Amino acid sequence: MTEAADRPTVDRILVEMTIAAPAAAVWDALRDRDKLLQWFGWDAPSLAEEVDYIFFQHTRPDEGAGILWFEGVPDRFEVEPRGADHCILRVVRASPAGESWDGIYEDMVEGWISFVQQLRLAIERHDIAPRRTLYFEGHAKPGGSGPIAALGLAGLRDVPDGAAFVADLPTGEVVEGMAWHRTPWQLGLTVPGWGDGLLIATDKSVKDTAPHGRGMVILTSYGLSDTAFAALEARWKAWWDAHYDAPPPSAEACS
Repeated sequence: MTEAADRPTVDRILVEMTIAAPAAAVWDALRDRDKLLQWFGWDAPSLAEEVDYIFFQHTRPDEGAGILWFEGVPDRFEVEPRGADHCILRVVRASPAGESWDGIYEDMVEGWISFVQQLRLAIERHDIAPRRTLYFEGHAKPGGSGPIAALGLAGLRDVPDGAAFVADLPTGEVVEGMAWHRTPWQLGLTVPGWGDGLLIATDKSVKDTAPHGRGMVILTSYGLSDTAFAALEARWKAWWDAHYDAPPPSAEACS
């Protein structure tokens, strides 16, 4: 039997999006450390180290071609100009030929999608301004579900990108904004009340250790006062802790 590593590879486009910004600005957001901190990942003590490890220690940038190659993983970013004020951003993975990925949840793929959608919001609407971002992850308690349904957002899965929405969340707040993006596993919504921020809710595949569902949410905010941000964090933490348990150590490593 031929091993996967010996098989020919084909490119699989994980993300392809148009960004309303010049290609040079998007490339700069991929190469400037301070700007990376304002869209990649979420607030964490290790964020600066993660940015350095992923985007500088283990990349091969080809600015002329607009390609950022990642070493150690089969992924790359491509930035392609589309006129003076727009560009195409792609996240591409080289996968063994003949592999089928339909319907399979992949942590890294969904993570890249979330992060580049955070980049699009940051560059199109905030000029990569400082943000504050909350992250919650866990396994649903008995009787629960993945975050999209638990937050009452399942009905928004079919709302087209750019359409307005209003949602009465179980966290005790009513949010309204615009549908931003979706995949079979995640849903992104802009929230003007968070300083034109972004809510990304992601369901993960059910597994034996999480029979009631599991997932994560990322909340990005801009310009909130310390008091308003602390209140946002307290609301979401109280709701999340009441409905989700932390995943066991290393439980998500092979999700």
